[in-house]
Formats: sequence, structure tokens, C-alpha cells
Amino acid sequence: MESSPIENTELAPLKNIVARNQVWSRMTAKYGVSNPVPPWKTSLDGMCDALDRSVCDADIPTFKERRDEEDALAASLYADVPYPENQLVALAHTLLARGIITEAELTERLGRIRARLES
Repeated sequence: MESSPIENTELAPLKNIVARNQVWSRMTAKYGVSNPVPPWKTSLDGMCDALDRSVCDADIPTFKERRDEEDALAASLYADVPYPENQLVALAHTLLARGIITEAELTERLGRIRARLES
């Protein structure tokens, strides 16, 4: 598969997420959770569905563009990240690279989530 511009965009918050290696299988083992599906998976699916049906002036990818980018990113930058985490990181990558969200917004949101989890 030929490299696309989206794969050439390095995004620090996502690089940090991947480096932490906090994938669902490790978290379930650590905390004794038996649910094989991460609780955030339904939100991810809903976000993808909403994006696929979105009509606005933002640079929202079409279903095909989003899936093509997801496949390209999962096969390259996020090849070592298991599913469904690679889908989540690929979507975030696409939204960041297109300027739909900023690195500062993502970092701030991740900080709020981490603070809630650690409280």
C-alpha cells in the first residue's frame, strides 16, 4: 500500500498513547475485568457512524476516506496496536490531521479523562 499524506503526519499525543501500551487486553488482566469489549467501543462506533453521515463545512472524511485512512494507518503507524485500539487511534489521527480537532484539545481532553480515572 502506498503511503498517503495522512500517514506522514506525526502527532505527539497519539505517539504518547501508543507508547503507554494501555490496550484493553492488558487493562482487563490488570483490573480483573471479564468484558472482552472495551466500554468505549460503542462510543467509537457511534462517532464513526455520526461522521459517516455528517454534512458540514469541516473537512470531515467520507466513509470510504475514513476507512481507507484507518486501514492505511493500522497497517503502518499503528501496526503494533491491536484492534479496536488501532481503530480508535486511527480515527483520532484522521481528525487531528484534518484539523477537526487540535492536539491541544485532544491533550486537554485526555488529561481530564485520566484525572477522572485516577481519582
